[in-house]
Amino acid sequence: MVEKKDIKIRLIYLGLFILAGVSVLGVSVISGKSYEMILRNTIVSIIITATNFVLLTDAYSRGSSAFSFDNYYHLKRYALVYLVMIVLSCAFSFVPYLFWPYMALFVILSLFSNTELGVVSGIGFVVISVMLENNGNVNELLMYVIAGTAAIMLFKDLKETTDIRMPTAISLMIQAVLMMAFSVLFQNRTLSFVLFALPVINLMLNLIILLIFLNMFGIYVVRKSNDRYMEINDTEFALLSRLREEKKDEYFRAIHTAYLAERIAIGLGLNVRAVKNCSYYHRIGSLEGKTSWEDVKHFYEENRFPDEAVIFLHEYIEPAKGEVRSTESLAVNVSETFISALMELFKNNKDQVVNYDSMIDSTLDKKIENRELLNYNVSYRQYEQIRKILKKERLYYDFLR
Repeated sequence: MVEKKDIKIRLIYLGLFILAGVSVLGVSVISGKSYEMILRNTIVSIIITATNFVLLTDAYSRGSSAFSFDNYYHLKRYALVYLVMIVLSCAFSFVPYLFWPYMALFVILSLFSNTELGVVSGIGFVVISVMLENNGNVNELLMYVIAGTAAIMLFKDLKETTDIRMPTAISLMIQAVLMMAFSVLFQNRTLSFVLFALPVINLMLNLIILLIFLNMFGIYVVRKSNDRYMEINDTEFALLSRLREEKKDEYFRAIHTAYLAERIAIGLGLNVRAVKNCSYYHRIGSLEGKTSWEDVKHFYEENRFPDEAVIFLHEYIEPAKGEVRSTESLAVNVSETFISALMELFKNNKDQVVNYDSMIDSTLDKKIENRELLNYNVSYRQYEQIRKILKKERLYYDFLR
């Protein structure tokens, strides 16, 4: 059954699909294009938009890992940028092409979706601008496609600690060299300040847009999510403190599960912060004696958990029937199973001698025998890595006594 949120998103993108075709058609008519060019421009713009939406749908079907940052949970960001780009790509056809700040716009498109979508949609919008020009040519297209693609690669791994000065400088240098190669060298005029004025303005536009956007993106996207995770993954966070006061056994089970699950997540290259968060809070319903998702989700909503965290918690607490669960969920499941078994043993006899390796093998082998692994997206190699990671933590298990 399609959720209301998905229907709303589809309607938004359907509207953008129609708007792209209508906008290009309108500008082509206003510009006095021939009937053949009007038809060509409209058809090409529709194909470009359709291609982008097919790529977007494919990425969405592959889950959050197919998107940069948390864009999987905020598809309206890309929709808004796409709307603005439809307007800009049409408006650019009325100004000299050396004013177009496409290099920065390529970066914005990619950071609000993913690298693939950023490149493809960026190319599409440059094509629209060139087609709508009176004397558009392939040099303009190549110049901006190369500069934009290079900029996307330079900003692809943007993090909170990334120093943006170097990628910004390199991007602007590439843009300057390309403008020289594709434009200035072919100007049949004597070298003068006026000849370089437009390229300089272009570089300044790109620089201003990049600096403003990257600063806002860092604050409201990169840092916001990280900051919230840091707050709720702190053992002194109000919800965990309440668990410690009211359900001490559950609290320590969560703490120890989180430690092991975090070690597994680091070893397998999984989403560490989401794994830790799920370990802490998947049994928070014990505060009210409830376990179903509908009964416990208010804890996450009231405490403003990131969308990503809520998705993982929902998957772990009440997985959808027939859907393959993430490796992150398995990391938490294995850790909780082993920690719970150890805590029960030590509760009955703190001095009991335990062969940890044997117990780990027994726990993991039982999951294989019960065919539990069929429910998870995990390879045999990853499962064996989990076994090795658990065995490396032998010294830690004595803390549970």
